[in-house]
Amino acid sequence: MIFLPLWVMESLMNSAEEQQPSSPLANSWSKKQESSKNQKPKSVGGFVLVHAGAGYHSESKAKEYKHVCKRACQRAVDQLKAGALAVEAVAAALVELEDSPFTNAGMGSNLNLSGEIECDASIMDGKSLHYGAVGSISGIKNPVLVANRLLSEAQKGKLSAGRIPPCFLVGRGAHDWAVSHGIPPCLSEKMATKFSLSAYKRNKRKMELAEKMDTGHNQTKKRRQSSENENGSGCLDTVGAVVVDLEGNVAAAVSSGGLAMKHSGRVGQAAHYGCGCWAENACNMNPYSTAVSTSGCGEHLIRTMLARECSAAMQSEDAHQALLEAMQNKFISSPFLASEDRVLGGVIVLRCCRCVEAPPSQNIQGILVEFLWSHTTESMCVGYMSAQDSKAKVSLPVSLTDKISFKDIQVIYKIISIFYLINKTLTQSVGVVSYYRVHKMYCIIFMYH
Repeated sequence: MIFLPLWVMESLMNSAEEQQPSSPLANSWSKKQESSKNQKPKSVGGFVLVHAGAGYHSESKAKEYKHVCKRACQRAVDQLKAGALAVEAVAAALVELEDSPFTNAGMGSNLNLSGEIECDASIMDGKSLHYGAVGSISGIKNPVLVANRLLSEAQKGKLSAGRIPPCFLVGRGAHDWAVSHGIPPCLSEKMATKFSLSAYKRNKRKMELAEKMDTGHNQTKKRRQSSENENGSGCLDTVGAVVVDLEGNVAAAVSSGGLAMKHSGRVGQAAHYGCGCWAENACNMNPYSTAVSTSGCGEHLIRTMLARECSAAMQSEDAHQALLEAMQNKFISSPFLASEDRVLGGVIVLRCCRCVEAPPSQNIQGILVEFLWSHTTESMCVGYMSAQDSKAKVSLPVSLTDKISFKDIQVIYKIISIFYLINKTLTQSVGVVSYYRVHKMYCIIFMYH
C-alpha cells in the first residue's frame, strides 16, 4: 500500500513541472552560476535532527512538543548559518529543549523520591571524538552547557602538574565545577513546574498505596509491574539532537531528568559514554560519519550501549536494514535484557558522506545526508531542518493501523541529497513513501533523491 502525504505530493508535482529533457541538476546549476556572478560568495549548509523523547505523548500536549522541536531546530540552524561547528549547534538545540517546561530535561524535569531534580546530560564531537557529561546534577538550568564546557576544556589539554581533565562529573562536584567555570546556578525549586510537581504528587500517592498492600510474592510482582508502568513509556521524555555542519562534521547530544521517582543519585543513559549519544566523523576505517541520540529506559540503554551499537551498524550499505537489525538484535532481543518484559527505547540516527554525483566544480561540495529514527515505545516526537529550509518539519508518529506492541519496531527512514553551493544551495527532494509490516516490524520509509 502506498501513501503520498500532501507535502510529498506537492514536492513531486513541483519537481515534475520543473523537469527538463536535459539534466535538471545541470540546468539548475548553470542558472545558479549565471545569477550569482556578481554576488559575494557565502557558505550556508548543515542539517539538524532533534527528538523530544520516546514514550507516550498525550494529545493535549502534542502541539507543545512539536513547537519545542521546531524551535530547537531553528536554534541549531541559526548557529550553523552563523558559521558554528556541529558541536556548537547541537548544544544550542539542547538548550532550547531543556528550557521547555514540557520536556523531561532541565526545566520541568521529573522529581526523584526526595522531591528533587537531578539531571543527566552528555555531548560528543565527531571531529575530535571528545565527550563531556554530567550526572545527577542539581541547581543548573542547562546541564548540556556543563557537559559541553567539560568537552571544550578537555580539548585544551592537560591541567597543571600534568593532570588529566575530567570528561564526566556527577552530583555536587559537577555543580561546583560548573559554577567555577561561569555557568550560573539555578534554584532547584525554580526548575520544577506545575506539571512535574503534579506528577510527583500523583506518583507519591500511588507509591504510598502500594506500600500498604500485602508484601506477598504476587503483590510484590504487581507492585513491581505498577512501578514499571509509572516509569515506563509515559515518562520517557529524554531529549536529544544530532547535527552535521557545512564541513561534514557531526555531533550528538542528549539530556534528561531521568525516571520519575528515581532514587537520589541515580544516573541514566543520558550521561553514560556510548549509551546516550555517539558521534564519529568518517575516517579510513569508516566511510560514513554518524551521529546518534537515544531515549527510553536508561537502565535498558546502558546495558546495551545502544548509541554506539547503532553508530557501528550505520557503516553498512543499507542504513534502513542495519537499524532494523541493530534494534532487534542489539536491543529488543539482547541477552543483556532477557529478563525484561518490556524493552523501552528509541534512537535518532544521522549519517552522511561526500556525494560523488555533485557537479565538478571547486565551488560546490556534495553531502548525502541520511537520517532515521526508531522506537519500541508508543510514540516519539522528532523534528528536522536543513540550513536551507525556511522552517522545520515535525513528526509525532503513534500507533499506525493497529496497536503497536512493545516488541515491535517502528522505523522512520529519510534520505536527502544536499548539494552545498558557496552562494546558493540546490536541493532535490523528490520522493516515494511506502508503508508495510514485516515480521511484526512496523516500517515507514521516506526516500528523497
